[in-house]
Amino acid sequence: MRQILAAVTATALLLTASCSSGSDDDAAVAADPGKAAADFDKVKASTNVDATRYLYPTTTGGRDDDQNWGDLFLPPGEHEEDSVPLVILIHGGAWKSEIGADVFVTFARRLAERGLAVYNVEYRRVGAGGGWPTTFADVAAAIDFIPKVDAANPEIDTDNVVVAGHSAGGQLAMWVGTRHKLDDDEVGSHPAIRPNHVISLAGPLDMREAVERGDDNIVGVLGGTPTKYPQRYEQVDPIQNIDPEIPTVAMNGDKDRIVPAVLGENYVRAAKKAGAPSTFVMVPGGTHTSIVDSRSDQFIGVLEIISRAAYSDRRA
Repeated sequence: MRQILAAVTATALLLTASCSSGSDDDAAVAADPGKAAADFDKVKASTNVDATRYLYPTTTGGRDDDQNWGDLFLPPGEHEEDSVPLVILIHGGAWKSEIGADVFVTFARRLAERGLAVYNVEYRRVGAGGGWPTTFADVAAAIDFIPKVDAANPEIDTDNVVVAGHSAGGQLAMWVGTRHKLDDDEVGSHPAIRPNHVISLAGPLDMREAVERGDDNIVGVLGGTPTKYPQRYEQVDPIQNIDPEIPTVAMNGDKDRIVPAVLGENYVRAAKKAGAPSTFVMVPGGTHTSIVDSRSDQFIGVLEIISRAAYSDRRA
């Protein structure tokens, strides 16, 4: 497919680093495209679907405008209020700063081509101010900012939300789906948005098993092993936080040598035992990265699964 460079309109919110003032009905404000436009100029994509950048207020430390943002991609054309399903994308990269949300620009655009709104989330990671609890608090803050983004973009249907994440983002996506089960004093409790559907793309959904298999990245982001910090794992490990009411999908490539498929299989088995609608999808020929690579044969299948979830899981 012909690739073109696409300049993207990006915006910034002028908010303090702590919780923003005003009601949740206050609309997010778009401002200078600035650095965001330069970021997107570097990315090759298949279309010219534009994005708007919003800086979200953080709850741990001062906001980093280079990392605490979400880019909203909307399908072309005019749309009625509450008519466009929302997909939240959370990128992976072992919770480390070497990989950012820019890797999902093409992914987001391809979903927007299918008539979906896409909120591509960036957050602080290990090596750039993240780790425990900041990485998780940032993802929660980005999601909780969506009502203000919705107020500025009323076509978004926040009652029809799919969260999808890749690798470390798969774990974060599953955690986003069960934040409402957290205790009041736990990071990410009291979510402003609850998704209808969660999709993990090669995510480590059984974090204790992953650590036993030698995944030091999990130890790095949580600050220690399950033995040292069992409560941290209890808060964010998907297999320990199953909600029977939320449909989930765990996808893995059969050639993935980074996140073993058994971690997703373990999760789906536990979810089904708990009465949850959960599906495991093994992708033939898929590697850890090919399932989110727009140039791969497997990518279209990922788009289909996300799209079908978005269009089939509308709340009454």
